[in-house]
Amino acid sequence: MDFSLQSHKTFIGRPATDLPTPSLVLSKPILEKNTTQLLEDVKSLGIAFRPHVKTLKSIEVSRMMLGNGQHRGIVASTLCEIRGAVPLVQEGMLDECLYGVPVYPGVLPQLWELSKTVKILLMVDNEQHIDILEEYASSSGKTTPWPVFIKVDVGSHRAGLENSSPALPGLVRRAEASTAADVVGFYCHAGHSYAARTREAAEDVLTAELEGVVSASSHLNVEGDRKVIVSIGSTPTAHVVRALRASLPAHLVLELHAGNYPTNDLQQVSTGLVPESQQAVRILADVCSVYPDRNEALINAGTVALSKETSDSPGFGRVVDRPQWSVVRMSQEHGILGTSSGETAAAKFKVGQKVYLYCQHACITAAQYHVYYVVDEGDIVRETWVPWKGW
Repeated sequence: MDFSLQSHKTFIGRPATDLPTPSLVLSKPILEKNTTQLLEDVKSLGIAFRPHVKTLKSIEVSRMMLGNGQHRGIVASTLCEIRGAVPLVQEGMLDECLYGVPVYPGVLPQLWELSKTVKILLMVDNEQHIDILEEYASSSGKTTPWPVFIKVDVGSHRAGLENSSPALPGLVRRAEASTAADVVGFYCHAGHSYAARTREAAEDVLTAELEGVVSASSHLNVEGDRKVIVSIGSTPTAHVVRALRASLPAHLVLELHAGNYPTNDLQQVSTGLVPESQQAVRILADVCSVYPDRNEALINAGTVALSKETSDSPGFGRVVDRPQWSVVRMSQEHGILGTSSGETAAAKFKVGQKVYLYCQHACITAAQYHVYYVVDEGDIVRETWVPWKGW
């Protein structure tokens, strides 16, 4: 068992620098500021919001993202995340969950079991998905259709169909005709927005997202007072969501989704949309050795503590109070601090020194830790949160 799972509560009330290393230190004031800001943005626009719980994977943060029940639906990438969020249903804060991976046969029995507790929505982007839903209905005796979002690719090329694809209208028609599926909306994720380096660039992607799902929705036959959700978002475009000035057809309901925004990270800072001060996650590590001859220092946070994600910010992580120093090389448990400045390692580091690191991608980094140490403005541990682990 991870030592932190046995001992984490003993650190409550102590300075974060007392923690074993490597540890994930989470600033609650920054977390609250980031989540509150987006809740205010969507409220001012009068649009729906569906947070993605993939980053910190915890009941405490999910509750915060939902505004304590102000919003009633989430996106999850794993069954583990859905199961972890079930207590929010029991608290009366959560009504539904969108499983954010295009559906496959092996997951359906577990999703159907979960649907007895919380409404489950599915993602489809291929006519084979409708075959799967129909086959499952036939074999399981499930008589009600699955609510589905059709995934639209607006440029990230991860999942979904582009509007130019001849397969899109066929998928919409097939889903509409099936008794195993009920099309509730169209969904896109602008992962390529991470390449934005200005507010204007992010706003352009936001506009493309909206145009993409609205265009895709035109293939749907809408009659009467039926409402169709068009769901857009990513953390960079969520940061500029106030720029939306769209007028939608009356039958469309606009929804924003985002996941990384409570924490942010160096990738988000690289977009130019958030300052360094809005990063809620830091990794605490120990300096294990210093090498004056090569002007480097060794820390006990390597690939499995940080991830190998990168951005415009150099290295795989950056020392918080020594911004010229970053993790320039890694192996599994070893991180090498280096710099291109004229500073010397011997002057900046010594064995046994604790250092804080900003991470490149908070979602992947956070997945490595069994406990989050939640600190106040003075870096005193006030709470410890245990995230959901696994798939």
